Amino acid sequence: MENNSNPQTSADQAKTVAIVSYITLIGWIVALIMHGNAKSSLGAFHIRQMLGLMILAVATSLIRIPLLFIPFLGFGINSAISICLLILWILGLVAAINAEEKPIPILGNLFQKWFAEIGK
Repeated sequence: MENNSNPQTSADQAKTVAIVSYITLIGWIVALIMHGNAKSSLGAFHIRQMLGLMILAVATSLIRIPLLFIPFLGFGINSAISICLLILWILGLVAAINAEEKPIPILGNLFQKWFAEIGK
């Protein structure tokens, strides 16, 4: 029987939740369920970050789809938005891997504020 009161085990579980939350919507749901069983500030932080990124991706897709009909310019803007989202996702994932509560640039602190109730 595993003893979950070990601080190292708790830290490992929190880090796992943080990392898994960045693996698509399914990973985010799994992380949310795992977090419910062993709450941690690290896990909650990254669950909120990824939720914000997913909502941002959906919101920007509503903007990006009509842009595809603008020759050249639309493709460039669409690519730039996609690259920015990818960079934000990578920065969040790297912070999770390093077990840091480091918000993604520009919107990370807002995500923490807007989704403060998630993960409590």
